[in-house]
Amino acid sequence: MIRKRFVGAALLALPAVFLIQAGCQSYPPMPTVEKVDLPRFMGDWYVIAHIPSRPERDAYNAIESYKLEEDGSIATTFTFREGGFDGEQKEMTPRGFVEDDGSNAIWGMRFIWPIKAEYLVSYLDEDYQTTIITRTKRDYAWVMARKPELPPEQYDALIQKLADLGYDTSRVRKVPQRW
Repeated sequence: MIRKRFVGAALLALPAVFLIQAGCQSYPPMPTVEKVDLPRFMGDWYVIAHIPSRPERDAYNAIESYKLEEDGSIATTFTFREGGFDGEQKEMTPRGFVEDDGSNAIWGMRFIWPIKAEYLVSYLDEDYQTTIITRTKRDYAWVMARKPELPPEQYDALIQKLADLGYDTSRVRKVPQRW
């Protein structure tokens, strides 16, 4: 009888063990750029491609806009059309928080208080025209540019950078942009 209870309890605890192990999974560090000039980074960025989160899986004309606030936080507005160029316009307004004093490349993006999602500036060209935002888990990524389209060779180079960062680029979705 005691053995049956122990086996039953162990079977009930098994899912919790798997969840704990999944939460403890180790990922290689994600590199970030040396320095982000925050005022220069602010403004509109077209989402050229992404490994999307659930709400943006069918996004068209996606734009991420940043505004540096006096308190140092970053007001963020993410807009897109859902399902097509004439689809319903959606908007999310998370708040960004710079989490490091040295590079300004490590942010926490808060969609729901008190949780902050990791947001890493892993690539930024010297002219602040293209960037790649990543996460250590390599679950989501965003390739963004100041213009809605990139030449194919530039797009391919950015996707290769994403692969070099350890991402499975077969999961990348090119975001349709038409303006």
